[in-house]
Amino acid sequence: MEKKQLTQKEELKQQFIDRLQLDCSVSPDEASDSQIYQVLSAMMVQRLKHMRQHFVNKTNSIGGKKVYYLSMEFLMGRSLKTTLYNLELVDDVTSILDDYHININQIYEQEPDAGLGNGGLGRLAACYLDAMATQGIPATGHSICYEYGIFRQELQDGWQTEFPDNWLPGGSVWLDPKPDEAIEVHFEGEIQEYWQDSYHYLSHHNYNTVLAIPYDLYVSGYGSEGVSALRLWQAKAPSFDMKSFNEGNYASALSQNSMANAISKVLYPNDNHLEGKSLRLRQQYFLSAAAIGDIVNHHMSVYGTLDNLHEKVAIHINDTHPTLAIPELMRVLLDDCGYTWDHAWHIVTNTFAYTNHTVMAEALEKWDVNLVKQIIPRIFQIIVEINNRYCASLMERNGGDSAKTTRMSIIKDNQIHMATLCVMASHSVNGVSKLHSEIIKESVFHDEYLDTPNKFKNVTNGIAYRRWLYQSNPGLTKLLREKIGNKFLVDGSELKKLDVFENDKAVLEQLRKIKKENKERFAKYVKQKSGVLLNTDSIFDVQVKRLHEYKRQHLNVMNILAQYQYLLDHPNADFAPKTYIFAAKAAPGYYLAKQIIKMIWALSEEIRKNPRISEKLSVYFLEDYKVTLSELLMPASDISEQISLAGTEASGTGNMKLMLNGAITLGTLDGANIEIGDAVGPDNILIFGMKTEEVNALKAQGYHPGAYYEQNPIIHSCIDRMYAGINGCKFAEVADSLKNIDPYMVLADFDSYAAIQKKSSELYQDTEKWTKMSLHNIAGAGIFSADRAVNEYARDIWGVK
Repeated sequence: MEKKQLTQKEELKQQFIDRLQLDCSVSPDEASDSQIYQVLSAMMVQRLKHMRQHFVNKTNSIGGKKVYYLSMEFLMGRSLKTTLYNLELVDDVTSILDDYHININQIYEQEPDAGLGNGGLGRLAACYLDAMATQGIPATGHSICYEYGIFRQELQDGWQTEFPDNWLPGGSVWLDPKPDEAIEVHFEGEIQEYWQDSYHYLSHHNYNTVLAIPYDLYVSGYGSEGVSALRLWQAKAPSFDMKSFNEGNYASALSQNSMANAISKVLYPNDNHLEGKSLRLRQQYFLSAAAIGDIVNHHMSVYGTLDNLHEKVAIHINDTHPTLAIPELMRVLLDDCGYTWDHAWHIVTNTFAYTNHTVMAEALEKWDVNLVKQIIPRIFQIIVEINNRYCASLMERNGGDSAKTTRMSIIKDNQIHMATLCVMASHSVNGVSKLHSEIIKESVFHDEYLDTPNKFKNVTNGIAYRRWLYQSNPGLTKLLREKIGNKFLVDGSELKKLDVFENDKAVLEQLRKIKKENKERFAKYVKQKSGVLLNTDSIFDVQVKRLHEYKRQHLNVMNILAQYQYLLDHPNADFAPKTYIFAAKAAPGYYLAKQIIKMIWALSEEIRKNPRISEKLSVYFLEDYKVTLSELLMPASDISEQISLAGTEASGTGNMKLMLNGAITLGTLDGANIEIGDAVGPDNILIFGMKTEEVNALKAQGYHPGAYYEQNPIIHSCIDRMYAGINGCKFAEVADSLKNIDPYMVLADFDSYAAIQKKSSELYQDTEKWTKMSLHNIAGAGIFSADRAVNEYARDIWGVK
């Protein structure tokens, strides 16, 4: 056994030396950290490429079903560290680098985060690629090769300022270009159709062509032969208009190129103006058409027919952004292959499945009819035909109830409702937590549920838990290996075995020690980054997620304002020291969210200026939050804030990462918090606030936030403080919104939230009890593994063995 290990290490070492010499003309002693990162990454890509080829060939040889996961977002983070851990090469590579006195952590730091997503949606997609590789499910993700990912965030005098995140210079080593598999995508133009000999002919003229060039990013699984590929499409103009250019029409010759190139320039343009909407629609069709063209080409190369596409292929739509893949596949079957409508529709509806991620009306995508008609005219025709046939069949089934049919129509009020199209054209529709999947059936798609009840399913989200445990929390991983063995790395449910140590004093002591070390590691990063000193003996109370009113960061802020005022009035009060840590990016056009970030910053500055109070209470805003920072923060957290208004958060996945690392969830009965509560028991979670049905009842009777402001002196003083100023900055818009509108019922839940915050501090001071709660959270986290989630998809939705 020892000999074999040695051989693998020696082989890797030789490869490493040779490639450094070949690619960079340096020896390991002379190489820069950047050169070492590039060479190690290239070695891993080579290895994964061979594994992927073998895996695909094996799938093809047995006629296995393939999964294609379409998502406009994949928040991948860094690849080198994950790959070394997943392939169990981390010890060998660390040892090779040690021979040359090179610290592997410095090499990891050379890699930028591949931030091709905004938050939970994109991170979920990334977790699923890891899990499908681990479970040996043949999977390909499809997305756009954005040149600039989610913006780099800096706070300038507390105001969020966006800078481009150009990840490609350091990240492109992970991309394997496949230019010979490019796909043509057509925009605009005119459609002409005619009948001849009872055949329907159709031609598309004067269209603008954009080339989609694929780049593959390989995603390793843990302890598995499986490798997923994320196929990222880059948009390029097909050729340069030399004639125009030579005639002196430089602007028009260049503008055609720039329009094409803009498609893959940046993740989600701001779409609060028409140009942004138009570009975003182009991005969505570009991704959908490239993915469908590619899937069809690959399928034809193996089977030579599309008759069995739905038997050999599952296409999954992650939220509504890739909905246009549905009419695009219809277009290919009808126009390119000459299928009849009914035959094509049978294939399409048995191929597609859809995951819904939101129940909020404003987040359910709708496109203006005229915009779609202009940019993708043939797709528009197909959507109209789908809707006409759908409405006709609804009228039959609804017994001629035209009001109900109108309500369920895909096109209404001059808008195309993408979620409705997804629901009616997919054979499966799922929510992402038990509560969310019920809400979908009861409200958002109630009519559709009554029409086709068997379509609706639930798959609670899961995380690639090895990333947040094995890679990010070495102390906890080591303790788990000693106490419950190694099997938890392939089977999350093994974590349950930790429960038996709840009264083991030595294990509890060890858990406290690991948490303290993780807090110190995070505090060291903060000190280096911003010069701020965090008190690692204080409670680390953490709220990290996108900044959105429904996630209620401003509820957290109001409670901190109340605690701050209390300490100003009672400076000698007995108060368990607490550090509130926030991290969040606000959408660039979301003014109120940016105001809330500035308010958090202002509060942190004002408290910091009062040394007596800041011993007991402090606030820190972590800039430019990304996957890599979450790997550092999750293991250091004591309290996990999941405080959305009940009925608004679909699931959450940050709640799962924090729980896995022993943080206690402080939250509402919303999203997956409910299932976290089921997994750990009521004594190991801190629940507050209204339930979904109470929220709905209060809305129905008329919610008046002003009454809370008038009747509750603490709420009154917190909101007045926003008007008067925090650290010299006034926040009248936030205060007005809370006092007059309060769409997410912050004031209604305030007293309950303040009470649970107080309780959390009391519990934390009972060290033994708190550590037991933490242990039960780690032990209960296994059910939230992405491995479990993708196996449920494979079994219940994709029909993959």
